[in-house]
Amino acid sequence: MENRAELLAHITRLAEEAGALILEIYNSDFNVRQKGDGSPVTMADEAAEAHIMAGLRKLTPKIPSVGEEESSQGINIEIGSGPFWLVDPLDGTNEFINRRDEFTVNIGLIEDGRPTIGVVYAPAKDVTYAAAGPGTATRRQCAELAQPIHARSMPETGAVVTASRAHGDQKKIQQLMNARAINRMIITGSSIKFCLIAAGEADIYPRYGHTREWDTAAAHAVLSAAGGTVRTLAGDELTYGKDSFLNPEFIAQGCDS
Repeated sequence: MENRAELLAHITRLAEEAGALILEIYNSDFNVRQKGDGSPVTMADEAAEAHIMAGLRKLTPKIPSVGEEESSQGINIEIGSGPFWLVDPLDGTNEFINRRDEFTVNIGLIEDGRPTIGVVYAPAKDVTYAAAGPGTATRRQCAELAQPIHARSMPETGAVVTASRAHGDQKKIQQLMNARAINRMIITGSSIKFCLIAAGEADIYPRYGHTREWDTAAAHAVLSAAGGTVRTLAGDELTYGKDSFLNPEFIAQGCDS
């Protein structure tokens, strides 16, 4: 934990290795099954999580690791009061199934209820977002070197709003749009929405509806490091380690939004 840059490099490699496993399956004929809650799961979700969890438990054996797929199978990890990892090995499974390139691999570290280190990797786009504290957010595209990214202040021309195709309350999103000057909408899947804000390409992501902490932790860490915020509708910072890892509705946004 003393060398956060080194730890970030390790989990970035884990995320990108998991992404390579995902792409092998993405480029094949794969089967889709239903989990107990009715949501879809594929071999890619399971293979990626198995790789990441094994890597984290070797890298930081004293830090608990909580993964979406293990949790869905009833495997309960005691997180205690210290740091813990949250892993969503394939955020945007529906995008994956429908051959849209907007799915991501997500690894986030939680300390004192806050996401402090995070990696979001979009395998089909070969884009990696990473951060390990304030001012450290970066984006690496394909073979390029990682470049610093920063959330932006609200443009005078109006906000760029990003939202999901399939989730959230569209009526509430429309109400938010009516209450603000809106320039345009970007519709995309997975945690990429947070990362667009972190990179200054969007301004607001309102999430009305169900999410779990592993859906948001890694990208929240990136957005916070880039100067943005993730707050509940009551205006409180979104925190982690809640019962059942269930998030309330929230709004992610850039600087001074």
